[in-house]
Amino acid sequence: MADKKKNNKELSYAELVAQRDDLKKKYMDLRFQMVIGHVDNPMQKRTMRREIARLNTLIHQQDLAKFRAAAAEAIAAK
Repeated sequence: MADKKKNNKELSYAELVAQRDDLKKKYMDLRFQMVIGHVDNPMQKRTMRREIARLNTLIHQQDLAKFRAAAAEAIAAK
């Protein structure tokens, strides 16, 4: 698990968004399979949801970093 977190932190913004979107699609498929009743590991739903939340956090952190850099640039330009 620690390896995954470390690898995710090194990804670019576009890669993080792509990975999150892919996980969301897989999560929706898993939810559909759970309704039908063809799921081997029901805990997989929780782990996928948490991984999506981790990716959202990293994406938000990068957004904030870009915003802060732009704000600092605007202040310096005055």
